[in-house]
Amino acid sequence: MAGIGFLAKKSCLAFCASQAGPANLLLSRLISSSSSLQAGDDSWMSKLFVRRIDTPVKESQSKLLSELDSVYELQFHSVKPECMEGYLNGFGTFVEMMKRKDTGAELAGSWTVEIGDQDEAIHLWKYKGGYPQFNHATVIYRTDKDFINFRIDRNKMLRSRRNQVLLRFSFWPLIRSREPRNIYELRSYTLKPGTMIEWGNHWANGIKYRQSNEEAIGGFFSHIGELYSVYHLWGYKDLQTRKLTRETAWSKPGWDDVVAYTVPLIRHMSSRILVPTPFSPLQ
Repeated sequence: MAGIGFLAKKSCLAFCASQAGPANLLLSRLISSSSSLQAGDDSWMSKLFVRRIDTPVKESQSKLLSELDSVYELQFHSVKPECMEGYLNGFGTFVEMMKRKDTGAELAGSWTVEIGDQDEAIHLWKYKGGYPQFNHATVIYRTDKDFINFRIDRNKMLRSRRNQVLLRFSFWPLIRSREPRNIYELRSYTLKPGTMIEWGNHWANGIKYRQSNEEAIGGFFSHIGELYSVYHLWGYKDLQTRKLTRETAWSKPGWDDVVAYTVPLIRHMSSRILVPTPFSPLQ
């Protein structure tokens, strides 16, 4: 019966796509995509697609899209403009304290915003071992006297702060160090609920079009916090290199399909250009 339902949906899509007009281009692409993912195709992407259409998903999207051996925390700190230098000096000391007190938290990257929300600092922490390690670090951070004193001083310099717990998309490359100096772009997406697996399906194929200059740094999605949030982190030598790298992607057959399939999944998106802090592992 599931197969009959799928064929009926496909026939309906075919009728709509046969009508004239550019608005039906995406429907035609969907039919083409559906036809290419028939039974017998055992690829990872095919399994995700078939599950989504024919059968209920019996595993969480986190398990399907990520390896749960590590979790990440993304912090956004809005700093009072006159306090940025003092804030950065204090946070550099804080990073050293996190190492010295054996919290297990590892700073993956730290930046200030160059283009976007001004006077904002963004920090990405990695917790190897997943939530047990995250909980261990949190207990130390909340109870240690040195950390309590640090928070009292830091909070005087902030206007607001927020964080999210993220998982890494397993098909994105692991974060690795780069030769200094670079700028970074953090592209943030809020997806429509229920579309995360479809997003992963298309980006698992699409990431290959965006590695010509090793610009792909990391891809993440929210696990706790604002749900259906996706973050893509890219690295470039400068803004001109960013421009040329992105233009090159459009010259590769297949990249336009990735954009066509994923844009309808997005409710909101934004881009920030970041510069590394002096203590960031990514420079």
